[in-house]
Amino acid sequence: MTQALWTHNRQIEVTAVEPAESAVCRAVRPDRTRSKASASDFIPPLWNPQLVNRIETVTTEEAKGMARRLAREEGIFAGTSTGANVVAALRVAERLGPGSTVVTIVVDSGLRYLSTDVYRS
Repeated sequence: MTQALWTHNRQIEVTAVEPAESAVCRAVRPDRTRSKASASDFIPPLWNPQLVNRIETVTTEEAKGMARRLAREEGIFAGTSTGANVVAALRVAERLGPGSTVVTIVVDSGLRYLSTDVYRS
């Protein structure tokens, strides 16, 4: 997807989002060697650090809080991955300032989180 976007406009900034508690993508250099990740950390098989401009880390608590906020304020029943994406998108929007356009992806529903503490009040 990044390459398709950059074909149209190389100025588009692409930000990856990952859990702060397990920031393995930040630890993998472009040559795919690890600089600090532990052996138990999972690196997505399609991860290519050359296809992002930056990596934003979001804590689990921030992601859960945003998932609850999205449900309460926007009627979007999303999971923690989506919550993390929105937290990161808001940070990017703040950094870029007024007049900028920021897009993120809703990647999961809140359905699998009903039995967890994400939606408990």
